[in-house]
Amino acid sequence: MKCPVCGKGTLVRVDDIISELEGLAFVERGHRCPVCGEEFLDEADSKRTIKVARRLGIWGEPLKLQRKLSASGRGVVLRIPEDLRRSLRLKGTETVSLSKVGPRRVLLEVEATTTSGR
Repeated sequence: MKCPVCGKGTLVRVDDIISELEGLAFVERGHRCPVCGEEFLDEADSKRTIKVARRLGIWGEPLKLQRKLSASGRGVVLRIPEDLRRSLRLKGTETVSLSKVGPRRVLLEVEATTTSGR
């Protein structure tokens, strides 16, 4: 079968496609184009990887929420909705870090739980 990406190479069966999720590597089977290097995973292997990743708690549901920011003093407040708080198992005592990752993108990472009396 011709590569649907470059249209030049003929796809070759491989069993060494590496998928990385949350620092873990999964080895999967599929096809690779020898010309452009594009890889196509077998559906069964993809489903197996997703199943394992869900069991490990590293496969999240796609989520994109829109929220309004609120002004507070000299800063801005972002409220985390209850369903997301539960999903992330947040208690409200964690330390987070914010990183600018693009002109209009921010990454929020939960770093640690503090031992406050909450």
